[in-house]
Amino acid sequence: MIVFGVALLAFCTLAGLFIGDVLGALLGVKANVGGVGFAMLLLLFLTDLFKRRGMLVHASEQGIGFWTAMYIPIVVAMAAQQNVVGAVKGGPAAILAGVLAVVVCFALIPLVAKIGKGRYGPGPPVGAPDPSGAASAQR
Repeated sequence: MIVFGVALLAFCTLAGLFIGDVLGALLGVKANVGGVGFAMLLLLFLTDLFKRRGMLVHASEQGIGFWTAMYIPIVVAMAAQQNVVGAVKGGPAAILAGVLAVVVCFALIPLVAKIGKGRYGPGPPVGAPDPSGAASAQR
């Protein structure tokens, strides 16, 4: 069920936005600084922690997977609300920060790809029946 895992996602979103607001206040910026990013990192950390401890049922994993797939359109929508023209007019720091963030992310892709290699096998093929029977509950 898609509903499972939403509480964890909601908690991570609220905590991430709070951290982003606090960071913005500490930096003297009247904006949320990296709140969505902190939320996603917290979601990844907690999801992995709960999986290791066996506290995350399969239905919750599917719910989190669904919302993870929805994350990219949400980020695009959030980015569309940003004042890019104002940031660029403010100085080269915005462009430099954006370029550096992209370069660092691209540089870290091989490292992130190696994390967990061999620990997590490939997932089941799309449309394969769920061994726990949770997939039948979605229909």
